[in-house]
Amino acid sequence: MAKSNWNVDVSHSAIEFSVKHMMIAKVKGSFHSFEAQIEADPNDLTTASIAVQIDLDSVDTRNKDRDAHLRSADFFNVESHPKLEFKATKIVSNGDGEYVVTGDVSLHGVTRSETFYVSYEGSGKDPWGNQKVGFSATGSLKRSDYGLTYNAALETGGVLIGDEVKISIELEAATA
Repeated sequence: MAKSNWNVDVSHSAIEFSVKHMMIAKVKGSFHSFEAQIEADPNDLTTASIAVQIDLDSVDTRNKDRDAHLRSADFFNVESHPKLEFKATKIVSNGDGEYVVTGDVSLHGVTRSETFYVSYEGSGKDPWGNQKVGFSATGSLKRSDYGLTYNAALETGGVLIGDEVKISIELEAATA
């Protein structure tokens, strides 16, 4: 089968993250505005072309003050760097619908290679006859690798904000 374009259904997809807070708990958040360009052969996903753009201004941690701080120059600096971008460079199948996807992540003016673990969740037709596919992905990145080093020392030792950011993605797309 030939490659075709897949249209991401943002209303049935999610990009979420978590980071340690005070070294004792996790703060979770999400990005509500993103888009992706996917061109793939459903029979050979290792040849897919994948590009994702996340609007960093859409960050939501359920705390308006924290979200405003994340948008500021202390963190994302959305005025100068409004998007996080990902472009896949290598996709390897581990069998049974499991993939290792490596690609370039561009954030805060820095581009680095990162790896995500992707599971094909299945496919089917929706009630309107559209062929849909689903994927789940996990990965992590270090804030410091992208120059996101804002932090505060804790009186009891350690730091306010962890360096590792865990990422979770649920994606539904319609094959064109």
